[in-house]
Amino acid sequence: MEISQSVIDSVLSYAKMTYPKEGILLLQGKASKEKILIDRVAIPPFATHGHGFSSFPPSMLPSALSLVGVAHSHPNGVLQPSTEDLNHFYGRVMVIMAYPYDSEKDLAAFDGQGHPIQYKIV
Repeated sequence: MEISQSVIDSVLSYAKMTYPKEGILLLQGKASKEKILIDRVAIPPFATHGHGFSSFPPSMLPSALSLVGVAHSHPNGVLQPSTEDLNHFYGRVMVIMAYPYDSEKDLAAFDGQGHPIQYKIV
């Protein structure tokens, strides 16, 4: 999997802006069987940000969206998906940003079973 540097910067910045609440973003790009490229982010329509949760109504997403996954922040600093995260997994990849949101060391990617996905910054 590849993530553009601008996406890394955007998701970390967004997490800082929504702190101490959780923030949520859509990850856009291209996906095939062999490869996922994440090169854009978008704020989901009607997103809700709260203390310990963030969500959006999937039915409100435009159909033309090149959605490959979702990114959300963990203000508690835990860089692992919760059971709730996995139960609401959307797309092919989940990116979690953990407080203090300073660098890509505060970011991890996971599949729908919660297994880490290695990524390369492009």
